[in-house]
Amino acid sequence: MTIAIRYFTKSKKGNTKKLADAVEQAIGVKAQDVSVDLDEHVDRLFLINAMYAANIDGEVKAFLSRNKDRIGEVVNMNTSATGKSTRNAVKAVTEPLRIPLSEQEFHCAASWIFINKGLPTDDDLARAGAFAASLV
Repeated sequence: MTIAIRYFTKSKKGNTKKLADAVEQAIGVKAQDVSVDLDEHVDRLFLINAMYAANIDGEVKAFLSRNKDRIGEVVNMNTSATGKSTRNAVKAVTEPLRIPLSEQEFHCAASWIFINKGLPTDDDLARAGAFAASLV
């Protein structure tokens, strides 16, 4: 099974990058920013993103569009200040592109300004890594 990890973050806190790094460490696949297109077809793409103004960023949407023919399945993983999933926002992009989206996902709360200070925790990151490892 071929695997790729792509992430996107605007945050200076780097919560989404921390999640990507935890997945990279757990499964041994390099995590790269969504600015790096896939160079081959992958069976499973771990897409690690965050909620921005109740949606995913345009760069994530553009990445999925550019790479739609190289993605077998997307596994959504995200952080957000609310702790809510970005799955519906990702599905709104993947569905018209005919990219399968896994029913399994991982999301956790993250700090933003003065909300959720100290999140994600080391335990959250360990759970993210274990989740990804269970799908490899």
